[in-house]
Formats: sequence, structure tokens, C-alpha cells
Amino acid sequence: MKKNLYVNLLLGLFSCFLVVTSVSAEEEAVSFFDESFNNLQEEAATAKEDGKKGLLIMFEMDECPFCQRMKTTVLNQQPVLDFYRKNFRIISVDIEGDLELVDFEGKATTQKDFSLKQYRIRATPVFIFFDLDGKPMKRARFTGATKDMDEFLLLGHYVVENKNETMPFIKYKKEVTK
Repeated sequence: MKKNLYVNLLLGLFSCFLVVTSVSAEEEAVSFFDESFNNLQEEAATAKEDGKKGLLIMFEMDECPFCQRMKTTVLNQQPVLDFYRKNFRIISVDIEGDLELVDFEGKATTQKDFSLKQYRIRATPVFIFFDLDGKPMKRARFTGATKDMDEFLLLGHYVVENKNETMPFIKYKKEVTK
């Protein structure tokens, strides 16, 4: 009888540990994104006031394993947090979301319609960099998960250094990693 009590106690403690660990990982990933009231015009104005280069929107969905991998292995890394927070206002948009969103032109829509109708997002994750006027930056759209933290940081530098104006990311990556 005592043995079962100890086994149940240990199982209970282990379960609590798993819950706390998974919550901590999710909290770290969420901290990558800025708090948003889903008004992209206001987000662009805030980015401009804060001296940012632009906005980064991560289009995602809950069931996406690649989104989860990005959140738990890349977006929660301190160098990524530091670099992206310094240079961009960072927003998450759920491509299946019914939450109201005000787009860059001030029109009310839903996250789902914004994703599909305005940017043709069907697969996730998709990262799009926007300038301070709410226009997508040239060659600054990345679909899928990056290989690792270094590639995601390289993507950010590609935009910050304005290399997206003159060459595709793949060429920039080859030049930088020679």
C-alpha cells in the first residue's frame, strides 16, 4: 500500500514538472512577440516612434509543428530576442484566427482573411518584413522554419543591412557564410 502511495506521489510530482517545463518553454517563445491589439496601423506608428527598421509578422497556426519548433528552438534564444527586438516590432498572426485585426490601411478584417486574402498565406510559418508604411519589403518573405538560430539571425541581418533590396536571401547567405 505504501509503495503505491510513493509511486503515485512520484508520478504526480513528475507530471507537475512536465507542466511547469512546458509552460516555461511556451512563455519564452511568446516573449519573442510584442503585445499587440491587432491594429497594424498603430503597430507601424509605434515601430516608427521607437526607431525600428520595420515590422516582422509571423503568420502561424496552432497545429503547425514547424511553428512550434521555431518558437521552442529559435525564437526563444537570447541573441534572436535581442536582435529582433532592437530592430523590429514583432507581431504574430493566426492564419485560422477569427480575431478582428485592423490592417495597414485601417480596414477591419480578421486574422484569417488578412492572411489568406491579402498575403495568400496557406502554409506556416511565414515571416514577412514590412516597412514603416506597412508595405512588404522587397524579397523579405521567408516561408517555413529556418534551419537554426544562425539562419534566422542571418535573415534579420539581410533585412537590416538592406541586402534584400539588391539580392535574394539565398545569395546573401552564400556570400556571408563563405
